[in-house]
Amino acid sequence: MELKNLNIYQRLRDFSVPNTVLDSIFSNVDEIATLQKAWEELGKLGHSNDEIAQLIAKTIIEELDDDLV
Repeated sequence: MELKNLNIYQRLRDFSVPNTVLDSIFSNVDEIATLQKAWEELGKLGHSNDEIAQLIAKTIIEELDDDLV
């Protein structure tokens, strides 16, 4: 795994995204590309890496909850 992707993986894990979900995302090239693009766009808006991780983790967890309902 690229160092940049490892950093994203670890930050999202720190914000309570389950490892199984992260493994699924990071095993799919299209999902990694989408995640990287979102990360870069939020960075361009001036968010710190921790803020970006928190925002993306919140989105992932909300979508997981929607799938479970």
